[in-house]
Amino acid sequence: MMKKIFTFVFFSSFLISCKCAKTDAVSKLDGTWELNYISGPRITFEGLYPNKKPTIKFDAKANQVSGNASCNSYTGKLIVDGNKIDFTQPMAVTKMMCLDGLQGEQTYLSTLQKITSYDITDDGKTLNFISGDIALMRFTKK
Repeated sequence: MMKKIFTFVFFSSFLISCKCAKTDAVSKLDGTWELNYISGPRITFEGLYPNKKPTIKFDAKANQVSGNASCNSYTGKLIVDGNKIDFTQPMAVTKMMCLDGLQGEQTYLSTLQKITSYDITDDGKTLNFISGDIALMRFTKK
């Protein structure tokens, strides 16, 4: 009987610690981040985003991701497992008329769908979005 109780307590504490570790990792994403680098386009970063840089906001408690793609806002479900992140699920996006930066917005949203993992560096100040082993986007904590 004592063996069963010990086993139960051990596994319970193990599961709780694993859940806390996952929650801590996801909570590091919490807050608003501003894009400062995107890979791929042949246009300068300032040319893609002449008026407003894209942002992304994570709310781990609500399991929500949202932001602004430089003109239109977007929102969707946050899907994270360890350092793996998935933006391939459909997101709600506003349909405002964007005179400047439409190419930048399309580049941002299409690149976001290619992201497979993330890494937070510089003492929590820099968020890198990675596809495979290539960093495609970099954000700064606001």
